[in-house]
Amino acid sequence: MSLQHKIDFGVIFTVDHANPNGDPLNGNRPRIDYDGFGEVSDVCLKRKIRDRLAESGKTIFVQSDDRKSDGMPSLRVRAESAEYGLGKEAFNPKKAKIDDTARAACEKWFDVRAFGQLFAFGNEGSKGVSIPIRGPVSVQSAFSIEPVSITSIQITKSVSGEGDGSKRSSDTMGMKHRVDKGVYLFYGSMNPQLSERTGFSDEDAQAFKAVLPRLFENDASSARPEGSLTVERVFWWKHNCKSGQYSSARVHRSLHVTVAEPYDYQLDDLPGLEPEVMEGF
Repeated sequence: MSLQHKIDFGVIFTVDHANPNGDPLNGNRPRIDYDGFGEVSDVCLKRKIRDRLAESGKTIFVQSDDRKSDGMPSLRVRAESAEYGLGKEAFNPKKAKIDDTARAACEKWFDVRAFGQLFAFGNEGSKGVSIPIRGPVSVQSAFSIEPVSITSIQITKSVSGEGDGSKRSSDTMGMKHRVDKGVYLFYGSMNPQLSERTGFSDEDAQAFKAVLPRLFENDASSARPEGSLTVERVFWWKHNCKSGQYSSARVHRSLHVTVAEPYDYQLDDLPGLEPEVMEGF
């Protein structure tokens, strides 16, 4: 059964001397907009959500290379696998029915029925097949409440992959970048009308909700040391109908975050719609 109520959500998280999302086109410096506000892309946030869902036991199609549960080398191999996917015939334009393949993909993979997916496979001697699936869950990019200060430090790398190891290679210089302090906020929504096409259910929404407070658990790296990214609050607005009592824009704008130490937030009153507020993990 699909979603019975429209849902909006918001997440406040803090960054403490870490790089929450590096920009590969800018030397992996933390992403910022033209006004100096920090940014974490929606793709980055969905990656973390997928990882947390996989850790909770959900079957995920777009898996991280270092967190694969099935050993499949690519999305195509995973999709066409007889054991882990739908089989090759599901993506054969001469045999497959697109609607049946889309329905089977949504039933099998949580992230497909949540975020959607485009299956675009070519076949030898044919025009191939393209199966677009539009998901009911949208996640926006996160932006800092105030402009962030970025610190860059030079590092020395002395790792050599050449020779027999008897001679020390010349030092290689590099750079590391971090956001010193920042409070970030992002929003998302769940659309009941679109959920009817993918089968995203109230049970799926609860599973999604459960991982938001733990968004950065098991996500530590050199750029994001343990404890440097923390979910502070999760806001969950569940409307009383499929169309929603208010627009998502009005719901999202009802949350105001200040950057005073310690940070604080305010919620505008929306009659008949009270959010559930959860603390981060």
